[in-house]
Amino acid sequence: MTPPATGGGRRPWRAFARWRHRRPFAPGLLLLLGGVEILLTQRASVTVILTAGADSLAGYVLPVIMIVCGALIVLNPRQRLFYAIVGVLASLATWVTSNLGGFFIGMLLGLVGSSLAFGWLPDQPPRRRLRALRRERA
Repeated sequence: MTPPATGGGRRPWRAFARWRHRRPFAPGLLLLLGGVEILLTQRASVTVILTAGADSLAGYVLPVIMIVCGALIVLNPRQRLFYAIVGVLASLATWVTSNLGGFFIGMLLGLVGSSLAFGWLPDQPPRRRLRALRRERA
């Protein structure tokens, strides 16, 4: 019998959690998921497709741009403002080119993710530290 592990399996998860909290992970993930959802609705059957632009190149390029911007927001947070602006423009453009923006779901995911990425501030201390500082001052 081998002895039970002493928390060694938790270290990679903690390292990932620390990495994730230092960057706009949720906004990038929302933008990426919005692009994936729009790409999936592009492949829907003919009876489900609502717009005539489903076979156009823009119907496939814009969701790919959303996916790339979502990944780059997470991997390169210093350039998040540029990627957020490109992501919101691509999300809005899918309204016309990709089945009403993936039946509204993908477009809304992209808009919310881009907005959150635009508003993310890396240089602010966590809220727990702010509360502790306010308590010390009072």
